Amino acid sequence: MVVGGILEYEPDEATYTLPPEHAASLTTAAGVDNLAGMMPYIALMGEVEQQVVGCFREGGGVPYSAYPRFQALQAGETARVYDAALVDTIVPLVPDLTERLRAGIDVLDVGTGQGHAPIVLAQAFPRSRFHGLDQSEEGVSAAREEAGRLSLDNVRFTIGDASQIDGRYDLVTAFDVIHDLARPQEVLNAVAASLRDGGAFLMGDFAASSKLEENVGHPFGPALFGFSVFYCMTTSLSTGGAGLGTVWGEQTARRMLGDAGFTDVQVRSVEGDPVNVYYVATAA
Repeated sequence: MVVGGILEYEPDEATYTLPPEHAASLTTAAGVDNLAGMMPYIALMGEVEQQVVGCFREGGGVPYSAYPRFQALQAGETARVYDAALVDTIVPLVPDLTERLRAGIDVLDVGTGQGHAPIVLAQAFPRSRFHGLDQSEEGVSAAREEAGRLSLDNVRFTIGDASQIDGRYDLVTAFDVIHDLARPQEVLNAVAASLRDGGAFLMGDFAASSKLEENVGHPFGPALFGFSVFYCMTTSLSTGGAGLGTVWGEQTARRMLGDAGFTDVQVRSVEGDPVNVYYVATAA
């Protein structure tokens, strides 16, 4: 870390120092500014490199089961954004949503993972009812454990397929998940069908373009394409899915939301989350 320029070393006293300006972006306490939080993904990708290379030669994809640490890494990374911005910055992107959540509405979180997003919302809006849906038994188990530890009675978690949504909701959310799915269009169709009149779909996904040339110079472009090849695209392809990948882009997202029946799609960005944009989609 000294020769890499992370720590400073004083040879006369044989002491090591982490400069404050480095700590501001390389420690957990840095919150959403912690760039070091991305580094464990590099090791994870190295573990599956040869499997991914094999898929380029033979077709198919690397299954989700080959990434036992991915969900925990992603949960830790996204939790910093949810804790810092979900209630006060992301929710207000939907007009009047804060007031409706305070009064009490039904909310579904698609691809909830370990459930931190609906848990944060359930704590902030005790009169609303939250439901997290995911295919991962491990993720749902972790979500239920956290909700139980916090004694939350207005959030529940279900193992299930997001293309078959039961019930009707006033709000559906999906954060950094649609591009990973095997059948993303079917899920978007199901989301649209599950919304009550006046309901909204709030989707967070990577800020990129569907056109390669428009991603040249993107500060996170190389990382996003790397994640796409080594996880997002290949896990979808392993199930015979669409293989959208991380860099599916705003143009493709708008088209798919339109095909699902959403007639009004607004795209917003928020301070503190430079990687994502947020789609606010409603139907007439």
